[in-house]
Amino acid sequence: MATETIQSTGGADEGRRLTNKDLNTIWLRWAFTHLASMSYEKLQGHAYAWSYIPFANKYYMDDPEAKRRLLVRHSVFFNTEPQTGQIINGIVTSLEENIALGGEVSEEMPNNIKATLMGPLAGIGDSIIQGIIVPTLLSIGMSLASGGSPLGPLFYIVAYGIIGPTISFISYRTGYKLGVGAIDVIVGENARRVMDAFNVLGIMVVGALAAGNIALTTTVNIPLGSEWQPLQTTLDGVFPALLPLIAVLLTWWMLGKKQFSPTKVIVVLTIAISALCLIGVF
Repeated sequence: MATETIQSTGGADEGRRLTNKDLNTIWLRWAFTHLASMSYEKLQGHAYAWSYIPFANKYYMDDPEAKRRLLVRHSVFFNTEPQTGQIINGIVTSLEENIALGGEVSEEMPNNIKATLMGPLAGIGDSIIQGIIVPTLLSIGMSLASGGSPLGPLFYIVAYGIIGPTISFISYRTGYKLGVGAIDVIVGENARRVMDAFNVLGIMVVGALAAGNIALTTTVNIPLGSEWQPLQTTLDGVFPALLPLIAVLLTWWMLGKKQFSPTKVIVVLTIAISALCLIGVF
């Protein structure tokens, strides 16, 4: 297996292995520039190739053709979630190290690994980062900023500035340590269960945030026998936070089904809420 090959290239080559400084350089370059240069043809591919220039200078300084092949194969289309996607970068680093040290890994394998894993890692990463971490941090930040305090945005910037790179670094080192053995973990049946669990958890988080942060109540009164009772009281007794849920579902419908832009959704919601407030519904 390739993992066994990667681990067996020791002896005389031990001194030529990537150092912690080398690994940190590759990680840092892609971690903070993955979206710095993009095109529809290659997306994150430009930054990926740039991150391997130090690697090329270390191993292929006297072999321009090998250096060219390395940078060309990592200039192809690549797109995944940047933080958890560092697992792919770690695996590829271990494969490229094996190639540079004369192991049995073929030069086609790194790109095959990237093409195979960038989709599953994007799904897992979006579920964790965009579905759980970002909404949670934003909800805390909005709560802190509700009274006009600058701590809200500062909290989000600092918290995500710590959590994001931490996940990125751990993912990279985990991928490098596991090598191609990580494939079984990422695309196996257990990985599908983990991703489904994260998706469910993400839905629960978004639902809780919608109920706790969207303030939408009606002022309509309805007849109850010989008296009139606020409709909101009845709704809260049957389905608490029903109106915020309807607002979230309506927004999702416009974004997902009707393909409205975020700006258009904001305009539509602003007009609708303003009109309903004027006629006394809200």
